[in-house]
Amino acid sequence: MRRTAAVIDGIVAGDVPVYGVTTGFGSLASVVIPAERAAEMQLALLRSHAAGMGPEVEREVVRGLMFLRLRSLCLGYSGVRPAVAEALAGLLNAGITPVVHEYGSLGASGDLAPLSHVAMVLVGEGVARDAAGELISGADALAAAGLTPLVLREKEGLALINGTDGMLAMLCMSIHDLRRLLQTADIAAAMSVEGLLGTDRAFAADLQALRPQVGQAASAANLRRILAGSAIVASHRHGDGRVQDAYSLRCTPQVHGAARDTLDHARTIADRELVAAIDNPMILPDGRVESCGNFHGAPIGYVLDFLAIAVADLGALAERRTDRMLDTSRSFGLPPFLSTDAGVNSGMMIAHYTQAAMVSENRRLAVPASTDTMSTSAMQEDHVSMGWNAARKLRAAVDNLTRILAVELTCAARAIDFRGPLHPAPGTAAALAAIRAEVAGPGPDRWLSPELAIVEQLVRSGAVVDAVIGAVGELA
Repeated sequence: MRRTAAVIDGIVAGDVPVYGVTTGFGSLASVVIPAERAAEMQLALLRSHAAGMGPEVEREVVRGLMFLRLRSLCLGYSGVRPAVAEALAGLLNAGITPVVHEYGSLGASGDLAPLSHVAMVLVGEGVARDAAGELISGADALAAAGLTPLVLREKEGLALINGTDGMLAMLCMSIHDLRRLLQTADIAAAMSVEGLLGTDRAFAADLQALRPQVGQAASAANLRRILAGSAIVASHRHGDGRVQDAYSLRCTPQVHGAARDTLDHARTIADRELVAAIDNPMILPDGRVESCGNFHGAPIGYVLDFLAIAVADLGALAERRTDRMLDTSRSFGLPPFLSTDAGVNSGMMIAHYTQAAMVSENRRLAVPASTDTMSTSAMQEDHVSMGWNAARKLRAAVDNLTRILAVELTCAARAIDFRGPLHPAPGTAAALAAIRAEVAGPGPDRWLSPELAIVEQLVRSGAVVDAVIGAVGELA
């Protein structure tokens, strides 16, 4: 970092124009800045670019983008002093979270507005939330933590904001959440298979191997493990007049598996980005200072959109399984809407409405953002990634999927209860027990919203997955 910062010092002392160091920004790149005003320009950049609007972005996202910008600066290709990295680390360690707004990033030239709001606090301006969550000025936040406002030198303002760190942070968080949700989806599907008197024969390893898709094989293996030893499945293995189950049961490994493969691809892209140097211009080991396009968010934006499509389809399949359990013409003996005393009671009818509403919302959120490029900065920045928008909608879709699976689990648990005295498999029994420890079984209608929220939290915390793993071993 010291070596490349010294390169910047040499540029300021020389007479060769370098973008963002001795010139203006964007379409103002042709405006040469006098050496005595080059540092002033960096502070002006932050003030003008901290132009976000709308609701506050979540604390974990802001901390994630701060950490990832710190990571990129520490690679030493940005021409900033170690003091800049130390200042960012100081905010993180003190629990200071700059206020970042929902709107402002187009995902090319990086997440400019979000990162500018962070950088404003570094220099003692802007607003932040302290470790207790109280809203205070940037200056007061630094003072309370015993930190000194950063005085910017040439290039440092630009380096603080020219990164894809916000969208990458949200991609990493979504990958983490979706791995657990994919396991949850396999558990919910297994419970629905039992609740609907389905078969596990379609999940056989040799049958699945005829189509050598990696994710499909993993999902099918999970289903076999979770359903192993099910007295419910065994009860109709022979003499059942049905030739095959509906797609929403039989094709579960294919759909869940495709989502798994999509997640693996997204992780590959994220892993590459996590070792990437993102800035413009870049200072290379031989002392060259070159403009580049590494700040463009297309690689991240594409996989964010791809994941949103997978998330929408996972939810759609869960809704179809749920709907079958509520419909007496397709549920093979379950009471209407999984209700006791149907008519007086409505059972899970409106829980399904809630689930269907979120499925519909996720389909809307699956419309790609990365295809919606716009031209900005007087046509200098004439193709942008919209990766930040893709990340924001993916986070909403993942939240919805958590709730969609909670509804399926709640309904499948009731369906299994109604199949008594037949016993579920050890795997599904563990999931059922985790739910029943918090939510009562079938009975007269009661206030349903709090129960759904409880199961949602069981999904979000991983308690359902942990219970099943405790009973049957690790899941793929």
